[in-house]
Amino acid sequence: MKVDFLIIGQGIAGTVLSYTLMQAGQSVLVMDEYKANSASRVAAGVVNPVSGRRFTIAWEYDAIYPVAVKVYRELEALLGIPVFKERDIYNVLPSEQLKQAFMERTAGLSYMEDPSEERIARYGQWLDQPYGAAVVKGGTVLLNGLLPAWRNYLKEKSSLLDERIDLSRIVTNTDGVTYGDISARYLVFCEGAATVHNPWFNYIPFLLNKGEVLQVQIPGFSTPDIIKRSVALVPQGDDTYWVGSTFAWDFPDEAPTADKREFLEKGLQQLVKVSYTVLDQLAAVRPSGTDRRPIIGLHPESPVLGIFNGLGTKGSSLAPAMAAEFAAHLLQKEPLRPDTDIKRFFNRYKG
Repeated sequence: MKVDFLIIGQGIAGTVLSYTLMQAGQSVLVMDEYKANSASRVAAGVVNPVSGRRFTIAWEYDAIYPVAVKVYRELEALLGIPVFKERDIYNVLPSEQLKQAFMERTAGLSYMEDPSEERIARYGQWLDQPYGAAVVKGGTVLLNGLLPAWRNYLKEKSSLLDERIDLSRIVTNTDGVTYGDISARYLVFCEGAATVHNPWFNYIPFLLNKGEVLQVQIPGFSTPDIIKRSVALVPQGDDTYWVGSTFAWDFPDEAPTADKREFLEKGLQQLVKVSYTVLDQLAAVRPSGTDRRPIIGLHPESPVLGIFNGLGTKGSSLAPAMAAEFAAHLLQKEPLRPDTDIKRFFNRYKG
């Protein structure tokens, strides 16, 4: 089998990159062993221009958001399913001090607004909000629908190989890559946390962190909004919600833990005034770069091997714009921006 691109991994990075390359007329084969607790399958797919306790504006948000909406709407049309839902992010403000800080940091932004007293009152019986709230325009990528639908689309196109890659079988040459009876012009790793074990890219100083989330049911409570305080409450349909997430830099395994469940429930109890039921607890390991920027490019010594990784917790926002830039680099030799190009790590850590 001969293809232009062999892509390893079908999380949000591999999904969007394979779509982008196929739209550009390239033949693609995606290799992915299904893993229920991959970072993309556990994530809520939140697109949020403001994040963290310091209310930092997301990197390049004004440029990446329109690209994300365009690509996800295209995927909706292609797959015939909902993929992107615009949502208000209803930020419950925990103190007067943080309320003032939020207002100062977000003043003048087109995607921020003060909620009406009526809107705050509608949440009165459900949420503990003594200092009010602020609304930011955002959305969610419906990963639970997109990822399996794209996987089925690839299967229909005979473009999916459902197995784990054996790195020892990869053979590179000046013209491309061979893997058994598969030959490709490029092989691109979109394999998330597994990259730390990749001999071609393990010099990149990835930070692996483990995140845990809850799936909960809040009887009678229904809203299209993402509700956020110390934890985020993301609608999943009817009266069920994704609650998360945690961060752990030191962890023995990928299993959910009792202490993180306690942490998430404490945050939930600070937010909602009504009873709830925990339906499930999930955990996943996600990678990010030390400088919190995407990690994209071709290996400096083996330029038939590429990487598309390090999108972190902003993966759903970043993937479409970063995939477009990488595709332009691969197909038209357009330069990558220095703050995303893997050469920044190669130069710094070589020797």
